[in-house]
Amino acid sequence: MTKQKTETNPLETVEPIGKRVLIRKDEDKKQTKGGIALPDKIEIPTITGRIVTISAEVANSADIPLRQYDKVLFNPKGAIPVDFEGDNRLFVVDVENVVAVFRK
Repeated sequence: MTKQKTETNPLETVEPIGKRVLIRKDEDKKQTKGGIALPDKIEIPTITGRIVTISAEVANSADIPLRQYDKVLFNPKGAIPVDFEGDNRLFVVDVENVVAVFRK
């Protein structure tokens, strides 16, 4: 009896559906600008990140000012983590949980 090796194809893209965006969160800060070391498990109510992709509904809506590659501040409580990368920094986020966009 031989074991058959089943090969799984890794996911190549994640496309959010509805009024959602895919965000790669920024690295967690280990130290404040003043030099104070932060604990590893600090609970911060909002997180910054960059939009990787947006749903078709968001792209076609003139009322939602979010575009791909925007740097945003979002509430992680409703964010859905995507187990796509080893460091697990991707999240699907409802546009209602995006609270600010950083503009130059």
